[in-house]
Amino acid sequence: MVMMEAPDWLREELVTLAWCWRLARRDGVAIGFTSHDRDLVIGGLAYRAAPGMKPSAIETNDSLDAATMDLEGAIASDAIAARDLEAGRWDGAELELFVTDWTAADVAPVTVARGSLGAIEQRGAAFAAELQGVTRLLDRPVCPATSPSCRATLGDRACRIDLARRTHVQRVTAVDGRVVTLDAAVGGMAFGSLSWIEGANCGLESPVISADGVSLHLAEAPAFEPPGPVRVRLVEGCDKQLATCRDRFANAINFRGEAHLPGNDLLTRYPGG
Repeated sequence: MVMMEAPDWLREELVTLAWCWRLARRDGVAIGFTSHDRDLVIGGLAYRAAPGMKPSAIETNDSLDAATMDLEGAIASDAIAARDLEAGRWDGAELELFVTDWTAADVAPVTVARGSLGAIEQRGAAFAAELQGVTRLLDRPVCPATSPSCRATLGDRACRIDLARRTHVQRVTAVDGRVVTLDAAVGGMAFGSLSWIEGANCGLESPVISADGVSLHLAEAPAFEPPGPVRVRLVEGCDKQLATCRDRFANAINFRGEAHLPGNDLLTRYPGG
């Protein structure tokens, strides 16, 4: 195992150390905070002075135990807004925690931890989030379990369907709870997804449960009521059944399921049953 030597600025008698956090949301928005009393620019990203941001104690070792860390901070209207936390914009955001020399922010920083945000809890005018380490990936199944339905996701490397022809940009003209109305009907939207690309919900995505003409039934109501017609990106869906894969997509060769595998009830059947 190769151990990295601490940089010179960490071994000085007087350490000019500043903690920094880089948060990157799933929609591409990235922000930075620092414990220093002045803003820093590191790697082209501005890290705002936020002494209220603080990590809990973290211990590093060479084991594979899943390490977690709590991050606490204030909710700022122009950075981490309460409405964005409630809407889920920060769910699953990637976080990197590192230390740097605030007198020379262009030197290579020392990464302390990285991972993604887990459960986010609001506490009045503050929030607390759990950092889930990369070792959580080891909890995934080693091999896929058998299933009568397809285990692939439409358009991924296993499915290989080109989604470019099945992606549409339409306008939502009305919202009634979990039902949104489009300006024109789009076929094949059941089990698809709707992404808001403008308006108050911009950057948020919701699964489509079912479709009926110009009406789409979403898994959850939009976080914010749009003031008027807004554009959305629609990606068609698939019910993961062999017949759909064969007849609609002509893609049965890439079906990732065992549609004809006998179920557990085979053992309980009587002869001639």
